[in-house]
This record gives sequence, structure tokens and C-alpha cells, in this order.
Amino acid sequence: MTSPENILIHLSSEQERQVRNLFAELEVRGFPKQHQTPHITITFSPEMDQSVVKRAAEILPSVIPAQFRRVGTVIFGTKRKQTVCWLLETSDELEIAARELCALNPQGRGPRWTPHLTMGLRLPRELVPEYIRALDEIASPHFTVLTAQRAVYWKPSTREMRILADGIVGQSG
Repeated sequence: MTSPENILIHLSSEQERQVRNLFAELEVRGFPKQHQTPHITITFSPEMDQSVVKRAAEILPSVIPAQFRRVGTVIFGTKRKQTVCWLLETSDELEIAARELCALNPQGRGPRWTPHLTMGLRLPRELVPEYIRALDEIASPHFTVLTAQRAVYWKPSTREMRILADGIVGQSG
């Protein structure tokens, strides 16, 4: 199975590093290694219609950079492998833009968007409660606001990454 094409939002470099550090700490505690680059998916498709990519390049620059607030933990999946994510909320402007892009994607889920950051991908169901407990223990209660600094189109089959919106205006420590 080929990975789908995506329109993604990437975190600031510092926050991406913080998430990768959480992944590393969870691995030290015996949980499966997480290989994914931390990101927030807007929409995906086996083959992304280029009109969706074009529209994303038109509307995302006005809403990136963006702030996301961590509002909970959710579990996706109903079978043996499940995914643990931080549930996020963002500005109305980005929410409206993302829903428009989702609706434009012919192979998408319609105008629905559930912003989330995957913290544990395809975990065995029996590990999920312990994984969430460990994640809660190591994630700072102050790490609640995430900054999205770049939106990209990602085509895994050719490793093409096209920047659609770049909100990096300076480095923050």
C-alpha cells in the first residue's frame, strides 16, 4: 500500500524537537519507536487533485503561522492497532480554510476536519492506556500551545515536498 499524498502543517523547529524528545522518552520506557515527522494533517488522498493543492497555496498563507491549543487526548482506530493523538483547536480562520480544502478533496471526508497531532502511531490496543499514562507523565503541562509555521504538500511516492505557506518570521528560543 502506498502512503497517501497530504496537505500538512509543520510545527516550529523547537516544538518539533520537543515532540521528538517525547517520542524518544517513550521509546526508552519500552514503547514502540515513533518514526513520523510531527505534523497536523489538513487533508489526504491516494492521489491529491492538484486543484486542492493550488487552492491551499492561495488560502493558507493568510492563516500561517497559526496557534493550536492542546485540548485533550483522543484514540483513533477500532481494531487491534490504534493511534494516540493530541486533540487540537485553532483559529476560526484556519478551521474554515482547512474545511474548505477538505471539502474540495474529491477523495476526502467532506468538509470535516479534526485537527490532531499523532503522538503514538499504530500501537497495539493493549498498550494504549499505559502509553497515554506515560505520555501524560512526561509531557509538560505547560506544553499546551503549538505553533504551526509551515504548510506543505507532501507526495511520499516521489518524496516531493512543496511549501504552500511559510510563516517563519524569525527564530524563537
